[in-house]
Amino acid sequence: MPSESSPLLENGAALHESPPQPCARRLLSFVKGEGQPGFLQSYHFLFLESWVNLLLLFIPLSAISHYLNWDAGLRFLLSFLAIIPLAKLIGEATEELSIELGQTLSGLLNASFGNAVEIIVGVAALLQGELRIVQTSMLGSILGNILLVLGSSFIAGGFMHEHGEFQETAAQTSASLMTLGCITLVIPAAYHAQPPNSPLSIGESVGSSHLLASTPDTGDSLSKGLNIISRGTAILLLIVYISYLFFQLKTHTHLFRPPPDQEDEDKTAGMSTFAAATSLLLVTVLTSFCADWLVASIEETAEVYHISKPFIGHVLPLSIFFVALTALSLILIPIVANAAEHTTSIWMAVRGKYELAIGICIGSSIQIALFVVPLLVLVGWISGHNLTMFFSDFETIILFVSVVLVNLLIMDGKCNYMEGLMLVTLYIVIALAFWVD
Repeated sequence: MPSESSPLLENGAALHESPPQPCARRLLSFVKGEGQPGFLQSYHFLFLESWVNLLLLFIPLSAISHYLNWDAGLRFLLSFLAIIPLAKLIGEATEELSIELGQTLSGLLNASFGNAVEIIVGVAALLQGELRIVQTSMLGSILGNILLVLGSSFIAGGFMHEHGEFQETAAQTSASLMTLGCITLVIPAAYHAQPPNSPLSIGESVGSSHLLASTPDTGDSLSKGLNIISRGTAILLLIVYISYLFFQLKTHTHLFRPPPDQEDEDKTAGMSTFAAATSLLLVTVLTSFCADWLVASIEETAEVYHISKPFIGHVLPLSIFFVALTALSLILIPIVANAAEHTTSIWMAVRGKYELAIGICIGSSIQIALFVVPLLVLVGWISGHNLTMFFSDFETIILFVSVVLVNLLIMDGKCNYMEGLMLVTLYIVIALAFWVD
């Protein structure tokens, strides 16, 4: 017989009989990975399933060469070869982590952890005073993502599909954010070209600033103005990026949801969630050391082999396959940082998942332009390094025309191999320009 205290609905009783587990027990369940692969199986999957991981042997060699002060070119090469498998491990662990967290975060996670190397290299170079390397590597990574990686994805997908489709509203929103990031680099360049109430002559590029052929007071005023503009802009861009994450993951998730024919099929996880998270932490720490050794060898390598540091910073994302070519063996920073995203984006396009491929490429560029660069500006402010958002006119124009081309190609929500060829062609032209610079 029901009583006054009996629940009206049956499932109410069920909920009453099964109270939520304590936080400690839920944490223990997460660590154990109940129903997921064990620790040994997870780490075996991550470290022993690919022949590329044999390059992990270069990590101790890189450390030995750094501390024993071997030849600069050899130290640079060993550090680069050590970072290649680490970037691959970051991509694999990220993909495994995204399986448990769901498809919505997959592109964001891949872009975020794919840029982990970028942030590490940038901070390491910044703290060593290599401001020019910081700027050019960030710009090179943006260009590599929106031109080389996105173009390669369209070409690879074009061999399997006549054309690809994606949510044009979400793509246009992302492209608009890239345009905003580009404009915030144009403004400091315009200010530098003609500062208020001050005549300015053309100067010589040194580090991240330009020496002025005018009075010292004019130079100090210009430098102070660039710092104020850059730091204020950096704070605002960080706010915009956080708002974009809220827009993408909370309020307007339907705009970023792929079409039904691009939904992920069921995939068996090769790692537990906790193992994937700890692997990301471990690999990131190892990458930070290798990146520091890589940056430490850049200046000496550039001097010994007569390679300009802007070229090293800009054109590194050429392709991981160029490593085998001796003539291009020193063109290396953004390719290292973007290696994790290259393969994932291209593979997603081949499988017809253009939504995810574009999310990785453009999402990664947005993250660099609206998060990584502003973050490095603020880190430089705190550490006493005057890193600004002022790039040379040549670099600013190149970024502007690249963003314009990407906007024109994705505004209709469709893509094909011809559009990919256009993007890759522009990237090669830019690479040639920086080679002769």
